[in-house]
Amino acid sequence: NVDLVIRSSGGEVSLALLKDKLLSELHREKTERGFTVGDVYLARVRKVAPGLNAAFVDVGHEKDAFLHYYDLGPQYRNSYKFAKGAVSGSIQDPLLKGWKMDPDINKDGKINEVISASQSILVQIAKEPISTKGPRLTAEVTLAGRYMVLVPFINKVSISARITDETERDRLKKLMQAVKPQNFGLIIRTNAEGKKEAELEADLKTLMQRWDVLFHNLRNALPPKRVLGEIDRTSAVLRDVLNKDFTGIHV
Repeated sequence: NVDLVIRSSGGEVSLALLKDKLLSELHREKTERGFTVGDVYLARVRKVAPGLNAAFVDVGHEKDAFLHYYDLGPQYRNSYKFAKGAVSGSIQDPLLKGWKMDPDINKDGKINEVISASQSILVQIAKEPISTKGPRLTAEVTLAGRYMVLVPFINKVSISARITDETERDRLKKLMQAVKPQNFGLIIRTNAEGKKEAELEADLKTLMQRWDVLFHNLRNALPPKRVLGEIDRTSAVLRDVLNKDFTGIHV
């Protein structure tokens, strides 16, 4: 028996998944939508602060967001080139087939070697804003699914360390390497263990569709613009867990 219990009150939704009357998953989510972790923005660099090795970035919040050099991600040049081409229309295809990879940025480099004021850059909210500070950003955009995380501009498939069975690690790696698009990497999450090929491929397909949405939202975009919202937790849980095994939903 699988039951879903949903409690919705002002400002928060809680979802409990019960298997044979035992709690197997619990999700809580604040419902006022602001700047949510995982949201992707085309943002504008306001100023570069070499002393902090960071940049202050406008994502449309009252306070500037903060982007540190270490949060640019090694593939920053590719991400910058992609966003620029997607906005201008010079890149027509969100799939990175035949993409010419730019080299990684220098691990211990300086922010002013890579970024300058008033550039448009692709960023993702890493930490939500708090009363005194704007959001914390990363420029390493990743899209999280149920069984995997999509990482553009790398070609690696890595498997969660919590999956310890070598045969299973091997199976997942071979399977995902065979089906993933070129120049996209994947991080396989713990709950992919033992999952069928069809379920894993469906998850990858969903992630690629979201990448496609992001790409199309960049066309002619003027920063600051949110180009991809994290689907709210409630919708994500319903999408992921609702299947024919359910016996009841209680709200």
